Amino acid sequence: MSDLTVWRDGNGEPIACVEKLRVLRENEAELRQAMQDAFEDAILMGVAPDEMRAHLMEMVSKLSEPGA
Repeated sequence: MSDLTVWRDGNGEPIACVEKLRVLRENEAELRQAMQDAFEDAILMGVAPDEMRAHLMEMVSKLSEPGA
């Protein structure tokens, strides 16, 4: 993902609000760095790269929507 990411709402329409896009970009950058750091730490501690990737993907798949 990058600044070119097209973020869409529940109806499939692109998010156009500049402030919302700024927050989404910042969140994406912070998450990318945190995930990269956790990934590198795991590898340095002997976790197989594919194992860590699978764990990160599982964590994402278990995220719940607000109010759920």
